[in-house]
Amino acid sequence: MPQGEIYNHETVLMDGETFSDCEFRDCRLVYGGGEPPAFAGCSFVGCDWKYEDAAARTLAFLKLVWSVGGKAPVQALIKDITAVGR
Repeated sequence: MPQGEIYNHETVLMDGETFSDCEFRDCRLVYGGGEPPAFAGCSFVGCDWKYEDAAARTLAFLKLVWSVGGKAPVQALIKDITAVGR
């Protein structure tokens, strides 16, 4: 479990990791669709979030659902993701 680390201009694989009080500056943060990472007290400045493997396939599927008329379920998912206080 990385704690208090400073990542600068690095590629960081996030699957299954727990980050505590870490700082990410201008990093490439990669999520492949495995166990979601956990973040506590971390900061992110100028980072690119990348989705590979299963995560990328899930996003491609949601894009497909949207394109064939399934806007409502995708919008409901976005609303759920962005809900404050959960």
